[in-house]
Amino acid sequence: MFRNPLISQLIIFFPTMAILVFPWAINFEVKNIRVDVVNHAKGSYSRRLTNKVAASNYFVLHDTSDDYKKAMQNMENGVIDMILEIPPSFDRDIVKERSSRVGLAVNSVNGSAALLGGNYLTRIVEELSAELREESIQQPVEQLVTQPKSVVPRYWFNPELDYKSYMIPGFMAIILTIICGILPALNIVMEKESGTIHQINVTPVKKVWFIFAKLIPYWTIGVVAMIVSIAAAYLIYGLWPAGSVFSVLFSGIVFILSISGMGIIISNYSETLQQAAFLVIFFILIIILLSGMFTPISGMPAWAQAIASVNPFTYLTRSLRMLYLNGSSLADIAGNLMMLGIFSVILNGWAVLSYRKRG
Repeated sequence: MFRNPLISQLIIFFPTMAILVFPWAINFEVKNIRVDVVNHAKGSYSRRLTNKVAASNYFVLHDTSDDYKKAMQNMENGVIDMILEIPPSFDRDIVKERSSRVGLAVNSVNGSAALLGGNYLTRIVEELSAELREESIQQPVEQLVTQPKSVVPRYWFNPELDYKSYMIPGFMAIILTIICGILPALNIVMEKESGTIHQINVTPVKKVWFIFAKLIPYWTIGVVAMIVSIAAAYLIYGLWPAGSVFSVLFSGIVFILSISGMGIIISNYSETLQQAAFLVIFFILIIILLSGMFTPISGMPAWAQAIASVNPFTYLTRSLRMLYLNGSSLADIAGNLMMLGIFSVILNGWAVLSYRKRG
C-alpha cells in the first residue's frame, strides 16, 4: 500500500463512488410507464378511473381517446407502453351489476416492466373497485358519485418506499466483498508469480502467522471502507442506521473476517493470477446473486435457497437492512452474526490448512 499510493486512494474513492452511482443505476423500480386510456364509456366512473391512473406516481398518461387502433399504433411505434381500454358499458354495469371489466394491453418486450406495470395498473383498478363497494354499502345507488373514499397506507419501514434506502446496505456488503475478498485472493498468487513467496517459505514463520499477516492489512482496509461507506450514505442520501452504528460496524467486521479467508483460500489453490481471477469471478457472482440482495430468497428454488443459507453475503445483507431500516439491535441480528462467526472460523481455518510451505 505504501509503495502504491493508488491503492490507498481507491480505499476512499471506491466506496464513495459505489454509494454515489450504484443506487441510481441498479434500480428495479419501474416508473414513468406511458399509458393510453381508451375510454368508450365517457361516464363519471370511467373518468374517475382515468384520473386515478393519471395521479399515480408510476404512470404517465399519454392520451385519452376512444380510438383503440390509434392507441395500438402508438404502442407498436414505441410511443406508449400500455393501453387501458374501458368498455362502453362500464358505468352502467357498475351501477346495475356492481361489476365491470376493463381491457389491458401491455408491450411485453421489456418483461419486468410489463409485469410490474400490469400489476400496478391492476392494483389501481382494484382500489377503485374497493372504493365503489364501500360507497355502495354506505350510500344509495344514485349517490355513489359523491364523497369518494380513499385508503392511505402507512409503511412502517422505509415509509417513502425509496428503493435506494433498501439497496444501499447491500452495496456496502458488495464493497467489503470486493475489497476484502478479491484483493487477498490476488495477493499470494502475485507473490507466487514474482517468486517472493519462496523467501517466506524458507523462513521458520508458521503458516497461521503468515496467513494472519496477509489478512490483517485487508481487515484494516475493510473497516476503513465500511466507515467511508456509512459516511457517504449519510452525506449523500441522509441515510443513517435506525439502529446502532456500532452494530453496523461490528457486523461488517465479522463479515470481513469470513470473506477475506475465502480470498486466501482461492489464492492458495491458484498457481497463476489468471486462475485466481477466474475463480474470484465465479464465486463473487454466486455470492452476490444468490444472497437475496436483488430477489427474495423465499422466491428462489430449493437448491438456490440451500446455497443462500451457506452464503456469508446473505447474512450481512440481512443484518444491515435490519439495522438501517428496522432499527434492530445486536440481539435481533445475533443469529446472523453467529452464522458469520462460524463462516469466519471455517474459512480462516481452511485458509491456514490449505497453505503449503514449499522451499
